[in-house]
Amino acid sequence: MSVVFLIVVLFGLLILGAPVAIALGVSALLTTIFFTSHDILAMPEMMVAGLKPALMAIPMFVLAGLLMSRGGSAGRIIDFAKSLVGHLPGGLPISAILACVIFAAISGSSPATVIAIGSVMFAALKQANYPNSYAIGAITSAGALGILIPPSITMIVYGVTGEVSIEKLFMAGVVPGVMIAMIMMLYAYVGARRLGFKATKSAGIKEQTRQFKKSFWALLIVFVVIGGIYAGVFTATEAAGISAVYALAISLFVYKDLKFKELYSVFLEAAITTAQLFLIIGFAVVFAHFLTSERIPHMIAEALVSMDMTWWMFLILVNITLFVMGQFMEPSSIVMIMTPLLLPIAVALGIDPVHFGIIMVVNMEIGMLTPPIGLNLFVASSLTGLSMKEVTISVFPWLVLFVICLLLITYIPQISLFLPNLLGR
Repeated sequence: MSVVFLIVVLFGLLILGAPVAIALGVSALLTTIFFTSHDILAMPEMMVAGLKPALMAIPMFVLAGLLMSRGGSAGRIIDFAKSLVGHLPGGLPISAILACVIFAAISGSSPATVIAIGSVMFAALKQANYPNSYAIGAITSAGALGILIPPSITMIVYGVTGEVSIEKLFMAGVVPGVMIAMIMMLYAYVGARRLGFKATKSAGIKEQTRQFKKSFWALLIVFVVIGGIYAGVFTATEAAGISAVYALAISLFVYKDLKFKELYSVFLEAAITTAQLFLIIGFAVVFAHFLTSERIPHMIAEALVSMDMTWWMFLILVNITLFVMGQFMEPSSIVMIMTPLLLPIAVALGIDPVHFGIIMVVNMEIGMLTPPIGLNLFVASSLTGLSMKEVTISVFPWLVLFVICLLLITYIPQISLFLPNLLGR
């Protein structure tokens, strides 16, 4: 009865439009009052205790992404990507996808990637006479890679919630992220040829070298942060701090695109974004504590095991559930709510927790591209001035690619586990 009450209150509040954090907190509070003997005065202490040190990576990666975006690094990354692949049929959308991959490795955020790359590339694609549906779909979808290509804020949330190594999750996200990006680039190439776009003259080694030099300091942050984590030089949390300091230094003193007077607005935006995420996480900790104390995950796991549900059948159920939830909720919220429920069952069925984390993150990418709450759709709509309906239609073919990739990642674990196993971490 307590479980039914909890779920009804939670989704009832969400349907009524209550913020996710409030819905989580109120549902857990009311269930605790009416169905348990737990002390509700301990809830604030639980919220604070749930904010583990690893979560400190989130505000630093958020800040680094904002600094690089405001500091002009995104434009330099786009120019470098154009010099590499801009001459191919579909060169501009391919450049946009490549730029999204690079910027995703800086920001760790999907909407931030769409804003940074889309603010430049939407206009460029339109000027090159690419159809709106083609151009918008490419960038909006490629931006979703921001939560799969490491460093990823969603991975950090999953790692902390499920007590899974964040470093291993970062490693596991590389191959799936590159695979999805390559498939998207191939689709962009084939689509451009069908639309009649021809190959143009290559930029040449000299121009590519020039653009590389211009974007060198922006690109270096990817190798410093990700390389440092993989080499064991520093942890993900330490890497986040390094990335923020590095982004501040090159934006102010190397590229000089960011002025000291603009820092206040950048820091304020980073603080607001972080506060919103941490409020959700804090209430989700209380929500998860109630589920665990009432042994709800264990009961569900026992029920599924008694049904002789195999691991692949369970993953079908997981993908359907996350797909539905992704249409109504923000990724970090879903991860905080569902990880305590699903991860124990996955482990009991022999599914690697790192592999399971990547499955959840790819599902969250799909959620960023599906109405009515797909954040990337809102971002693209605001940047282009097109309606949500038009943006959603333009994304649909690319969304099909994501679903195909999700199935591959779900049922071929080595796509996710290859790099962690190779590096033995």
